[in-house]
Amino acid sequence: MKEQLDEVVGLPRAPVDRWLRSAVGDRFDLAGWYAEPISGGLSNLTYRLRFQDQSVILRRPPLGGVLPSAHDMHREWTLLVALHPTRVPVPEPLALCSDNTVLGGTFYVMSDVAGAVLRTHEDTGALAMPQRQWLSTALVNALSDLHALVPDDVGLGDFGRPNGFNERQVRRWRQQWQQSSRQELPDMDALFTKLGEQIPATSDVAIVHGDYRLDNMILDLGPRDPHINAIVDWELSTLGDPLADLGLALTYWHDLDDQERALIPVALGVTAHPGFMSAADIAEHYSTVSGRNLDNLSFYVAMGAMKLAVILAGVDARFTDGHMAQRSSLGLDEAVRVLVARGLRQLAT
Repeated sequence: MKEQLDEVVGLPRAPVDRWLRSAVGDRFDLAGWYAEPISGGLSNLTYRLRFQDQSVILRRPPLGGVLPSAHDMHREWTLLVALHPTRVPVPEPLALCSDNTVLGGTFYVMSDVAGAVLRTHEDTGALAMPQRQWLSTALVNALSDLHALVPDDVGLGDFGRPNGFNERQVRRWRQQWQQSSRQELPDMDALFTKLGEQIPATSDVAIVHGDYRLDNMILDLGPRDPHINAIVDWELSTLGDPLADLGLALTYWHDLDDQERALIPVALGVTAHPGFMSAADIAEHYSTVSGRNLDNLSFYVAMGAMKLAVILAGVDARFTDGHMAQRSSLGLDEAVRVLVARGLRQLAT
């Protein structure tokens, strides 16, 4: 086993070691454990902790620059506890720490789920055509399964305030933009105004993931029985309008012929291969399997573009300020402008 006992940014060894021994010491051999930061996340910090021949995942908030109500690790924990017994695949929640003296805030550990995570154009380019077709369908079916759960039945009846969800989303994300963005972008103000003017009635109430996309899944791509091993990164989950999940998922989706989408780095090119459904086909399949009407889909896609723009602006600000494990600007200004323009076009149709 690799002996690496150095400090890792955001994970001071001594207090974490004491907590691990009290929380999971009866389940794992902790001798000589070490931590590896996991790339891919742009918000909460994620680490793999290795114990001899086993491992777990630790999730904690950013090191600073945290906005009110954001990065609530206890909510993530509550969600995992509720969903783990259901047909929606999530990692097993193992232990929660609410003692601020350990890491300065709440964090938790969960099982380290084996499988593939497809984050890049090259990752999905290595797949066979039938695998891409299966992935398109599986992504939609899993989202429909999530939205079919009755919150009260899984102990999440008080997990959010679904009444006025869309109005509150527009207002809250506007506040986050004002608090975190460094850009002067009048078009974003116009987008928030138009979203506020075109808010549809909530279709129904469901558990929403809040950041649903292909690279937030851990996959078994075996030829006999491909399946989703786990859906991860639930930090934005709540109760609300399920079509908000679909709108953001379509914002992440990269159609083959969408050249403008190449300016948005998140999930860049991941689905831009033959065999993947188009965004329009994704929406149609969701409507079929969920039974939901998509007459107001343009609003949800525009709101998805707005959310991703705000997220990227906030991430860029935190990197610039040194509040993440990396210490440099990501240069996401152009991606934010493209997303805002796409959102405005959706609302003009």
